Amino acid sequence: MKRRNYSVLSAAVLCVLCFGTVSVSPQSSGKALRETVYVPVYSSIMHSDLKWEFMLSVTLSIHNVDINNAIIIESIDYYNTTGKLIHSYIGREKKVLQPLETYNIGIKEADNRGGVGANFIVRWRSQVKVNRPIVETIMIGTKGQQGLSFTSRGVVIEE
Repeated sequence: MKRRNYSVLSAAVLCVLCFGTVSVSPQSSGKALRETVYVPVYSSIMHSDLKWEFMLSVTLSIHNVDINNAIIIESIDYYNTTGKLIHSYIGREKKVLQPLETYNIGIKEADNRGGVGANFIVRWRSQVKVNRPIVETIMIGTKGQQGLSFTSRGVVIEE
C-alpha cells in the first residue's frame, strides 16, 4: 500500500513540475480607479546546487479585463535584484489600453541586468472605477534539451 501511495505522490509531483499549478490571483478582485502593482520577474534562476544560472526571457503582460472602459498605464519601471531602476518603459505619452486590450513588454534572455529578484512596478488609472487589470510576467527559457516556463502575477501595493 505504501508503494502505491508513493507512486501516486510521485505522479502528482511530476504533473505539477511538468504542467505548472493552478493558482488564485494575488491581485484582489473588484473595481478600482488606480493602483500600483508589484510584479516579480525572474530573468534568471539558479539551479544545480546554485552553481549554474538558467537565463530566461520575460514578457510583462497587462490585460485590461474591463469590457466597457479604457485604462491608462502611467508608468512601467523595471528594477533589478538590488532595487536599482534599470529602465522606465512609459514616457510622457501614457499608454491607453482600450477595453480588453493587452500590452506586452519583452526582455531578452541575454539581458541579465535584472537578475534573480527583479521586478516591475506598474502604475495605472482610469476615469471611472473599472475591473482591475491582470498584470503578470511570463518567463521562458531553454538550455540543451531542458525547457522551463512559468508565470508570476502582480500584487497591488498601493491603491
